[in-house]
Amino acid sequence: MKTIKQKMFRPRATWEKNLIVLWFSVFMAGMAFSEIMPFMSLYVDTLGTFTKSELNFYSGLVFAVTYLVTAIVSPLWGKLADRHGRKIMILRASAGMAIVLALMGLVTNVWQLMALRFIQGIFSGYISNANALIATETPKEKSGRALGTLMAGTTGGNLLGPLLGGTLASIFSYRITFFITGGLLGIVFVMSLLFVHETDFKPAKSKDLFSTRGVLKVLKDPQMIFGMLLTTLIIQASNNSITPIISLYVRELMHHTGNVTFVSGLLPPFQGLPPWQLHQH
Repeated sequence: MKTIKQKMFRPRATWEKNLIVLWFSVFMAGMAFSEIMPFMSLYVDTLGTFTKSELNFYSGLVFAVTYLVTAIVSPLWGKLADRHGRKIMILRASAGMAIVLALMGLVTNVWQLMALRFIQGIFSGYISNANALIATETPKEKSGRALGTLMAGTTGGNLLGPLLGGTLASIFSYRITFFITGGLLGIVFVMSLLFVHETDFKPAKSKDLFSTRGVLKVLKDPQMIFGMLLTTLIIQASNNSITPIISLYVRELMHHTGNVTFVSGLLPPFQGLPPWQLHQH
């Protein structure tokens, strides 16, 4: 018993403190990112008068624009993280996302929502940079366990998020749920600012950073990497193809009656990992 107490209350290393804080942070971030997804298409429907085909098209655009921008800006944020550190990147992502998601609750038309989803893609990168910070700060012999623990937090948040989002939207409204989501990410920002410490960061010099061609040249088997990228692209395209319309389909199955938002929020946890989890951001 004494040994257990000593382990529980012993002074913790900086990497352990970072892991505890970032576990809660990625859990809340994952929950915030995924909790708006079950009703996004239903929210689009409240922003105008659309035909069925128009609603499906705009819903697809609203979902896709964030992923497109994320794919473009991620290499840039990665270079900046190598030069200036991972903590500044998680602060940038959490603060930007908190503001953008809260503003989504104020939009009056689908184009404003699309613009904010575009900006959301620019402020991506919280979870990926949290993983990078833990990987660089944790002793090598314990990095596997630490990264696995962090992934468990992300996965748990992503599984709980849709259910929470569907419940909140049912109790309050779509707009209030966006404000709550922004508040959760605001808490993530404060926790990251006050309690995460990056002590082992060494800025990379410009001459040490590889270009895309440089990275390809040092790879032993670039064909395998391209093959993995292609198969990942196909899998993600298949998984995410139904995401923009799933809540609209649920509404049709329920004949436009009942608590569609809550039922839409129930579906991803029963499916397992929601398909939008890999967009993290």
